Amino acid sequence: MSITYQPKKRKRAKTHGFLVRNKTKGGKRVLKSRRQKGRKKISV
Repeated sequence: MSITYQPKKRKRAKTHGFLVRNKTKGGKRVLKSRRQKGRKKISV
Protein backbone atom coordinates (compact mmCIF):
# COMPACT_ATOMS: atom_id res chain seq x y z
CA MET A 1 0.00 0.00 0.00
CA SER A 2 1.25 3.46 -0.84
CA ILE A 3 1.18 6.46 1.44
CA THR A 4 -1.39 8.79 -0.05
CA TYR A 5 -1.53 11.74 2.32
CA GLN A 6 1.51 14.00 2.39
CA PRO A 7 0.30 17.15 4.11
CA LYS A 8 1.48 20.52 2.89
CA LYS A 9 0.45 23.68 4.70
CA ARG A 10 0.47 25.87 1.60
CA LYS A 11 -1.63 23.49 -0.50
CA ARG A 12 -4.12 23.09 2.36
CA ALA A 13 -4.52 26.83 2.76
CA LYS A 14 -4.80 27.38 -1.00
CA THR A 15 -7.65 24.88 -1.33
CA HIS A 16 -9.54 25.20 1.95
CA GLY A 17 -8.34 28.53 3.32
CA PHE A 18 -10.38 31.50 4.44
CA LEU A 19 -9.68 33.60 1.35
CA VAL A 20 -10.70 30.79 -1.00
CA ARG A 21 -13.93 30.26 0.93
CA ASN A 22 -14.69 33.96 0.85
CA LYS A 23 -14.41 34.15 -2.94
CA THR A 24 -17.51 32.14 -3.81
CA LYS A 25 -21.14 32.34 -2.81
CA GLY A 26 -21.11 28.77 -1.55
CA GLY A 27 -17.92 29.38 0.38
CA LYS A 28 -19.43 32.41 2.08
CA ARG A 29 -22.37 30.23 3.04
CA VAL A 30 -19.99 27.65 4.55
CA LEU A 31 -18.29 30.34 6.65
CA LYS A 32 -21.63 31.74 7.73
CA SER A 33 -22.96 28.37 8.87
CA ARG A 34 -19.73 27.57 10.69
CA ARG A 35 -19.91 30.91 12.49
CA GLN A 36 -23.53 30.22 13.42
CA LYS A 37 -22.60 26.85 14.83
CA GLY A 38 -19.92 28.57 16.88
CA ARG A 39 -16.91 26.80 15.45
CA LYS A 40 -13.60 27.59 17.09
CA LYS A 41 -11.92 27.47 13.67
CA ILE A 42 -13.95 28.86 10.77
CA SER A 43 -11.43 27.69 8.20
CA VAL A 44 -7.84 26.52 7.85
